[in-house]
Amino acid sequence: MENDNHLPDDHTGISPVPESKEDADPKLDSEAEEIKNEETQNEESDPHFDLEKASEDIDEFLSSLTSDDVSVEVLKLVEKYLNLVEQKVSGEGRAKWCQVPDEDSAFLESLDRVSKLTKSLRELKPEEDKSESRGSLINRIGGIQQRAMSYLEEEFRFLLEESKTAESESESAEPEAFPGYSDDVVSGLSKIAKQMISGGYESECCQIYIMSRRNAFEESIQRLGFEKYSIDEVQRMNWESLEREIATWMKAFKQCATVYFPGEKTLADRVFSAEFPSISASLFSNLTRGILIQLLNFVEGIAMTKRSAEKLFKFLDIYETLRDTVPAMDGLFQDECENELKTETNTARSRLGEAAIFIFCDLENSIKADTAKTPVPGGAVHPLTRYTMNYLKYACEYKETLEQVFNEHSKIEQIDPTNSPPFEEGSDTQQQQQQHGFMNRMDNENENQTPFAVQLMTVMDLLDTNLEGKAKLYKDVALSNIFMMNNGRYILQKIKGSAEIYSVMGDTWCRKRSADLREYHKNYKRETLNKLLGCLNHEGLNPAHGKVAKPVLKERFKSFNQMFDEIHRTQSSWVVSDEQLQSELRVSISAVVIPAYRSFLGRFSQFLDAGRQTEKYIKFQPEDLENYIDELFDGNPMSTARRKP
Repeated sequence: MENDNHLPDDHTGISPVPESKEDADPKLDSEAEEIKNEETQNEESDPHFDLEKASEDIDEFLSSLTSDDVSVEVLKLVEKYLNLVEQKVSGEGRAKWCQVPDEDSAFLESLDRVSKLTKSLRELKPEEDKSESRGSLINRIGGIQQRAMSYLEEEFRFLLEESKTAESESESAEPEAFPGYSDDVVSGLSKIAKQMISGGYESECCQIYIMSRRNAFEESIQRLGFEKYSIDEVQRMNWESLEREIATWMKAFKQCATVYFPGEKTLADRVFSAEFPSISASLFSNLTRGILIQLLNFVEGIAMTKRSAEKLFKFLDIYETLRDTVPAMDGLFQDECENELKTETNTARSRLGEAAIFIFCDLENSIKADTAKTPVPGGAVHPLTRYTMNYLKYACEYKETLEQVFNEHSKIEQIDPTNSPPFEEGSDTQQQQQQHGFMNRMDNENENQTPFAVQLMTVMDLLDTNLEGKAKLYKDVALSNIFMMNNGRYILQKIKGSAEIYSVMGDTWCRKRSADLREYHKNYKRETLNKLLGCLNHEGLNPAHGKVAKPVLKERFKSFNQMFDEIHRTQSSWVVSDEQLQSELRVSISAVVIPAYRSFLGRFSQFLDAGRQTEKYIKFQPEDLENYIDELFDGNPMSTARRKP
């Protein structure tokens, strides 16, 4: 708003109030200076004439004004009063604002009285010979008012920039400490603002306020560690640096929404709202809107960075911050501004959610792309299984948020399938179809399943298929079953250990997995033990006639020894890292092999000659077998070397 320090032309011939000393009429100023010098001498000789007495006289003049004429005595009274006011306006010897409240009040009262004088002098119609004197006074009043407003500008700026408490400057400031002005300072700001706006200096007042508060606001955010970045700068940052900036952004956004913005709203209302509510709302909106857009630009930049699996969780952290914190700003802004900012915030959150969906869905591609033809040594848990399950476990800690993100995106797609964000450069048609595959699957799934549950089931099915293919890489069928047991057990334990994943997969799925594990276990025992137990078969030894075919008996012991040696040698290097599964396997082997061997040994060892034959063909006692079975699945190929010959 431009200063309105001039008068409209009228029939009185009074000169307009100058906007500066250079614009003043020299003739009028000269006349006023002569009157001023004369009156100053009179004032100095009259010790009883002071501002308080002059103010009383002026108030009496203003209240009793009934004539269109004005006497020379009245003009001289006004001149005396202006001399005293001018001394006040000069600021010589004045304390800073708010230090002497009575002095501040007297100063503002003087300015009010000067404004009333201006209005009264304009309305009077003095005789022609007095008109120039009146015009000179009005001219002088304009200069006084201009200097007074300049002084108020400086005091207003000083209070805004230099009067905050030390507590409000600290990083750990309590919410009630922001923005950190005492009640006296806020009252002083409000009085100055009212005087400046009423005096036609609204533009200057608002400019000082917005600049001072914006600088203070940005300093507060910087103290939290958050730096201002453009969208391009965010996209160029490496992920390690971005992770640190994201943590700082979250802290800054929460602080703004819950502390800084409400604090600024309260300050603007206390300084302006009582007299000028529209100005208060406008200043608050302009100040906070710029800060909020700056914070949202950071989110936009994050959402546009190159997508990778490790970014998912930070994306969801930001999404949750926006979702949970934005409601704290409800009611702070005017309706039009609030709607605009909500749209900006929702757009940023939506883009972040879409990016999170594509990252999560890209887990499908990672599983499909793992086509390595080299089997994992020892049938251990495959790295793909560990990665996928740990990723899902961590992701499902955000289950509520992922459900929300998938649901919102599903609704957008159903309403407008063309509303999807553009694909990344270089992505081929197949990848695009994979990214949108979960939407197509939703059309064929149970209506009770959420989009996120469908996607999670799809990932698990893909992992199963991949592992079945990897199991076929093992030439040893028994080892292939150990591999499936290891991976199946790992998957089942991860799901049972996560209430979030378990709630999605359900009891039926877990029971089916447990049944699969029992089948792998059964297949392993069949492949490993059937031939070994065949050596302990009584058939062909003819024990019923009291004679045993020794060559057959020796071959049985010899074959058993060789087979058990081979099982111990190979399967001690196999890996079963799950202690419970490892124990179950060893116990199940011992429960079958040791009783059968003990029975065979007890019945047929007597038919071997004591000494050489016994030592040659009976290499194991039942206790030895139990010890060697306890070395299986240790992943240690040196176990054989520790066995006695």
